[in-house]
Amino acid sequence: MSTMPTDLQQLENWFDQRFDDKMTQREASHTPSMALIATKGTLDMAYPPFILASTAAALGWNVSVFFTFYGLDLLKKDLQLEVSPAGNPAMPMKMPFGPQWFQGIDWNVPNLISNNVPGFENFATSMMKKTMKNKGVASIQELRELCIEADVKLIACQMTVDLFGYKTEEFIPEVQDWVGAASFLPTAQQADVSLFI
Repeated sequence: MSTMPTDLQQLENWFDQRFDDKMTQREASHTPSMALIATKGTLDMAYPPFILASTAAALGWNVSVFFTFYGLDLLKKDLQLEVSPAGNPAMPMKMPFGPQWFQGIDWNVPNLISNNVPGFENFATSMMKKTMKNKGVASIQELRELCIEADVKLIACQMTVDLFGYKTEEFIPEVQDWVGAASFLPTAQQADVSLFI
């Protein structure tokens, strides 16, 4: 145990050193936290919250994800997620077959085609799934399971559940809470990282 210094300069030096030591100890014992707000329910927009959440949890962070509006679809037992090129005008299509030079081409599909060709969303969804499988990217179900195993807090927006007339039985049992925005905001406020997706 250190003894108290006697003169003012020694006292200031002693205090600075003690303060630095305490701050270092505090930082070393701090567990980082992340709060995500997931608002979209398409296949391509399901990846960011689950990849970020599972990665942060794997690093030992405390992670909470608030699923609201169309993001609630990501918590349903039956995932029927599709890609919507109409909502992603800059999205290039990748072909998951053929030689590498062919697979490397960015097929920018005009909105006129993606919006007016029947079945184009199904085609785009199947191409995206095949490309991800070819590249070894985990499925949404697998990423969601990783989050569950890593104790990521999956939180459903109760207001949106009520608004859309959903029943809690439609969702996976691992949903940890059904709350409104006012209940989630303190979690986001105190998190080291807060992201809106």
